[in-house]
Amino acid sequence: MQTLVEEEIRENVKEYYGKVLNKSSDLKTNACCTTDGMSKESKELISAIHEEVRIRYYGCGLIHPPLLEGMEVLDLGSGSGRDVFILSKLVGEKGHVTGVDMTDKQLEVANKYIEYHTRLYGYGDANVTFKKGYIELLRDVGFEDNSFDIIVSNCVVNLSPNKEAVLREVYRVLKPGGELYFSDVYSDRRIPPELAQNPVLYGECLGGALYKNDFLRLARETGFNDPRIIRSNSISINNKEVQDIVGNTQFESITFRLFKVPQLEDTCEDYGQAVTYKGTIPGCPDAFDLDDHHHFEKGRAILVCGNTYLMLKESRFSPHFLYFGDMGAHLGLFKGCGSPSPNPETASHTDTYLCCG
Repeated sequence: MQTLVEEEIRENVKEYYGKVLNKSSDLKTNACCTTDGMSKESKELISAIHEEVRIRYYGCGLIHPPLLEGMEVLDLGSGSGRDVFILSKLVGEKGHVTGVDMTDKQLEVANKYIEYHTRLYGYGDANVTFKKGYIELLRDVGFEDNSFDIIVSNCVVNLSPNKEAVLREVYRVLKPGGELYFSDVYSDRRIPPELAQNPVLYGECLGGALYKNDFLRLARETGFNDPRIIRSNSISINNKEVQDIVGNTQFESITFRLFKVPQLEDTCEDYGQAVTYKGTIPGCPDAFDLDDHHHFEKGRAILVCGNTYLMLKESRFSPHFLYFGDMGAHLGLFKGCGSPSPNPETASHTDTYLCCG
């Protein structure tokens, strides 16, 4: 049953994003609008989106991982549809993107430009759908178990009054081997209740920010062992009123990827395994980055922990790697991270490893 607090938070967020904010520049901080590290391709994709959709963007990162062609993708808190329309281009005409949002004004803008972007990409039929609903209650929206290859979200999970319910629903509707790839705002300490209930701080993606270590614990509790960081950026608060309220609390935008692979362990274990990247992922001909410390150069065999091995082999990335070893012999805790060993057959315990630490 929804609590009064949850209902009040949702109504405050609807008010903030439906009436208080009319464009990105209305935000009081850059928590929801960081663009550091944006690639040329990303800038081109964004520039093609209709201006009315672009100016109502309130995300905090980039949420289009590689290898999206033909995928079924769900965007949690899709707003005016900017990320949905970008993903629409990347999944191609045979793929499909669904956006879920609870704010009528945002959904109105998103639906208004479906035909525009369908024509822009030269598709015969639209490959996007927008639905009204709460990201904690995806069953109520009509989503069945194991429905999506990839779920994305851009600076929205922090706005939810029940983040555990969000992650449990995400795990439920993801297909086996699927992933949650999302950007959000995190704090370096737990936010006091009196600050968390401030409607401006909450709307600015600060009041509802999770302490990062609490998020990691919650991810594991809901089935997502070994969350991986893609990138992170510090958030500056260029507003004295807001800065005075938050005091010494520091915030950062982090992009995580979480895989629905039940076999993942809560630590990096060594099974003597290795992988070699084939160089076949579109857009990544020379190397592929799984996360911020797993860089796979084409043709180079890399020793990896069991979790990394499974993330690649049990996901859509599977055909793009060669695999050495299995889970038959446990060799203890995977030994740190560093430069990759070039040959798994000649590596010894003194060699450096590419790990998850």
